[in-house]
Amino acid sequence: MSDTPSKPVHFDTVLEGLAQNPALPHEFVRRLFPHRKGMGTVAKRPDLNDGVIAEIIAIDNHWLTHSLALNRSLPPAFQMTLAEHPDPGIRAAVASRAGAATPREVYERLVDDTDIRVREYLAQNDHTPTDLLSRLAYDPDPKIRVTLAEWWTQAPEPVRRILLTDPDKTVRAAACATYFRGLPHPIPPADLVPALLADPVTRAGAVRHCTLDSATAHRLAADPDDDVRTELAEHPDLPPSLRDVLADDPSARVALGIFARENTPEPIRAAIHARIISDAPSFDWLSDADAMDDVAVERAIMHDFARMELRTLSLPWVTADPLLHVDSPYACFRISAAISGSLPTPVVARLLADEDSGVRTAMARMARDEIDQATAVHIDRTYRPVKRTRWRPADDLPLTADTLRRLATDPDPRMRQLAPRDPDLPIEHARRERPLAAATPNSVIVGRL
Repeated sequence: MSDTPSKPVHFDTVLEGLAQNPALPHEFVRRLFPHRKGMGTVAKRPDLNDGVIAEIIAIDNHWLTHSLALNRSLPPAFQMTLAEHPDPGIRAAVASRAGAATPREVYERLVDDTDIRVREYLAQNDHTPTDLLSRLAYDPDPKIRVTLAEWWTQAPEPVRRILLTDPDKTVRAAACATYFRGLPHPIPPADLVPALLADPVTRAGAVRHCTLDSATAHRLAADPDDDVRTELAEHPDLPPSLRDVLADDPSARVALGIFARENTPEPIRAAIHARIISDAPSFDWLSDADAMDDVAVERAIMHDFARMELRTLSLPWVTADPLLHVDSPYACFRISAAISGSLPTPVVARLLADEDSGVRTAMARMARDEIDQATAVHIDRTYRPVKRTRWRPADDLPLTADTLRRLATDPDPRMRQLAPRDPDLPIEHARRERPLAAATPNSVIVGRL
């Protein structure tokens, strides 16, 4: 039998972890370069000196060099070196990570790059000099102009005008959209709004910026585009007569816009709420799509989105006057009231015990210093997110060391996961989670480097 210890099961993962460990002795850094099972994480270390950086470039391994290009601590001289690298993926990585300390010459080299990915990342980068971003508004590829329109929300008015009147409809749609990649969303010049409202691809994005006279409102209410009618449903000047018409719109998203209005009569609001939560079964992507036409499929998907949005809806007018809504039958109203930060203690206690997980969680995040350990644990244990997320209430709520140690023996494995957050967790508690024999000693790993 060989005396050489077998390779640990998680050897590659451990090496990636060591590559990121700031305490790794410097002499071991170079010994990680031959490791080819990861993404070259060692090249992202902030403590690399010029000699080590030059060595990584000379090795010419794609993932090592790519990670180096993503290194925010890369000296300017090496940024220029990689900006001229023959691999467009490396140049794109430089464009995505260029920052305030990046020399202008690097941006000038990248703005005319022949690879579209490089220019796309440059169009998304907040640190790209304004004059160079402006040049991208004339880029020959509409994908670059679309990216610029989506990301550069605070572009100077002359640039926004160029994008809003672009001959390519995808660029115009991106420049006058209902959603942008950054905040605040841009406001189109007032003199362009009539033309944007007349253009089918920019109409939905222009609705919120238009003056809503009666004729315009009725024309938009009859528009076949659900997005246009959704925007109309949220317009502050929507006539009450059209509000009531849109409450019965076949699109659940349009009806949701009416539900969220402050001036919607309660019977109409209640009817919309009942319709959204019970009107149609949840859409089954595997079995339902083949049996439905495209319109029906899209309508079913949008209904599911509306149901999800109903749970997460934020209503500023409710938050501004929370006491009127803490007993609302709608969970989103109670959540909006909970986040006001101005509720009396008895109301806080009531919302911490609310039947809805979202309400309890929202109230707990606003009252971190007012909840006891039992309540904090209960809120985390009963947390039911609307959609998949890594975040959990325990990430925000103050759990003491004693609580974490008690959770080490909890029958629910999800709750036991919290115990290691205690840096001084007693060894007997740690053994319950994972026997020491199953762990790989660091000395074995380092000895293999």
